[in-house]
Amino acid sequence: MGCFSCFDSKEEETLNPEKHSDDQKQAQSTPISNLESLPSGVDRLRSRSNGASKREFPVPKDGPGVPIAAQTFTFRELAAATKNFRPECFLGEGGFGRVYKGRLESTGQVVAVKQLDRNGLQGNREFLVEVLMLSLLHHPNLVSLIGYCADGDQRLLVYEFMPFGSLEDHLLDLPPDKEPLDWNTRMKIAAGAAKGLEYLHDKANPPVIYRDFKSSNILLDEGFHPKLSDFGLAKLGPTGDKSHVSTRVMGTYGYCAPEYAMTGQLTVKSDVYSFGVVFLELITGRKAIDSTRPHGTAVVQ
Repeated sequence: MGCFSCFDSKEEETLNPEKHSDDQKQAQSTPISNLESLPSGVDRLRSRSNGASKREFPVPKDGPGVPIAAQTFTFRELAAATKNFRPECFLGEGGFGRVYKGRLESTGQVVAVKQLDRNGLQGNREFLVEVLMLSLLHHPNLVSLIGYCADGDQRLLVYEFMPFGSLEDHLLDLPPDKEPLDWNTRMKIAAGAAKGLEYLHDKANPPVIYRDFKSSNILLDEGFHPKLSDFGLAKLGPTGDKSHVSTRVMGTYGYCAPEYAMTGQLTVKSDVYSFGVVFLELITGRKAIDSTRPHGTAVVQ
């Protein structure tokens, strides 16, 4: 779930200062650069975004515009759903913040609630990116966003609950009493995750570059059905005659494509590289980067 800057697990780092100015210019034309006054209603969220560049609203090539259908929740509702964020409801923690299991009182639906850590690595921009992306993009291999909360300075995201946790939980650093995944299940997960990427790259218009494909961001539903999660770092891909998008280098060390890390030039191929790293993890059952292993034996050198 965590999203960290390449080559630094503690803070965002600009590896290519000359590219950073390009990224800032792009952000100025997007609806995600002014979230401090994000309203709690969906209609007002959409009206704030209407004057923005059309590039910031990806829709499938084979269908009409998709409305932003995410529900809005009050902080009180989500506090009640998670029993006031009690430790027994805690599921995990990443770059965005803590994740809790909850049950919505209005419907009884079991959900996962992500609460933004205001001192964490991600902030308001990533919050709205995720709301917009998952409201407009729908696929069986993408996690479903149920709604969000933007009460005051509180920022929370509500997702469908994925009972089997993440791929990382079933693949890496297994306890002795836990049975490893069989080969067919591993290939099923790889195929499903690939379909999710294919949808982002080929069906969304303009294409969406996920930018943080890794085992901890592949969540598993019943039957080990995989779904991609955590879209806070997602970026719209190049359009027209452009071959890449110039942006600040973000992602997770070990999964980040080297050409992207060196140049800041982002393409869908950056996701393909990350998929290859995860596929190696699936085949070997070993971490992409493992400091406990002898030098030269890591999955990624």
